[in-house]
This record gives sequence, structure tokens and C-alpha cells, in this order.
Amino acid sequence: MTFAASLLLPVLLALSPQEPMRVHEGGSRQQEAVRQAVRQGRLVPLQQVVADALRRYPGTLVEVELDDGKYEIEILGANGVVMELDYDAATGRLLKMEED
Repeated sequence: MTFAASLLLPVLLALSPQEPMRVHEGGSRQQEAVRQAVRQGRLVPLQQVVADALRRYPGTLVEVELDDGKYEIEILGANGVVMELDYDAATGRLLKMEED
């Protein structure tokens, strides 16, 4: 199953299987499918990759998307530069890091 979806940060931050997820009208099926994939170990929890991204590039988390099996994380650095870090959603491995 492919999880090609663009999801907003508040929704993705709720992907931890231990915490209840707040869903917005219209996206609940897609969000539940992603939560189930995290619970089953097919996707790594978002918190894991966000923590790694912020260690690599400290700053303010701006946006997170899950698209074509990748977490795309954007961080605004103290220098005013937005960095995009792409992670494999199944393994949590950093795929690329580039200025956005």
C-alpha cells in the first residue's frame, strides 16, 4: 500500500501509537491508515525523524509531509534558511538534505 499523502504537522505529530490522534474532517481514513502503518512497524514514528532532523539542523519546524514513502521535513534555521530533509518513512534513514 502506498501512502502518497500530504499531511500537516499537527496530524503527523499525533502518529505516536501511544497517544490519541485528533483528526480533521475528510482526512480521517488516510490518517488512520498511516497510524496503522506506524503501529505495524511499516512506517517509523514521525517523532523519531523529527528529532533526528532537528539534531542535524537546529531551528523551528515549519512543515512535515508524508509523500511517496518519504517524510519531508522543513526546518527554518536561525540563519533564516529553510532546510528540507527527506527521510525514508519505512526505515527512518536520511535520504537527502537541501536548502528549500
